Amino acid sequence: MNDAPSRLEMLRFTRRVVAQQAEASLAQLDRWIAIEEEREVARRRAEERRPPPPEWLLERGIGAGSPPARVHRGGCDMAEGVRVKPISEEQARRAMYEHVEACPFCNPDTALRVILE
Repeated sequence: MNDAPSRLEMLRFTRRVVAQQAEASLAQLDRWIAIEEEREVARRRAEERRPPPPEWLLERGIGAGSPPARVHRGGCDMAEGVRVKPISEEQARRAMYEHVEACPFCNPDTALRVILE
C-alpha cells in the first residue's frame, strides 16, 4: 500500500495554500487601503478647517526694533519663510504711505492702488 499523497492531492493542497495566502494578502491590502482612506479624510478635514491665507503681509526687518522691510500680498512666494505677520488692507496702505517698501514681485502697491512719489 502506498501512503504517499498522489500528485493530484498535492496539487489540490498547494492550491488551498495559495488561496489562503492570497486571501491573507488581500485582507492586508484592504486594511492598508482603509488606513489610507482615513488619512485622506483627515487631510481633507484639516484643509477645510485651515483659515484662509491673509491678504496682506508685513515683512519685519532684521533685529529687534528695526523698521518693517516690505509689504507683500498674501501668498507671495518671496514672503515664504520670511519674518512676516498678517495685516489688514488698511494697515498695508498705511505702511506704504509711511514709506515701507512694496515687494517688487507681488506688487501690493498696484493691488492697493497706492501711488507714491
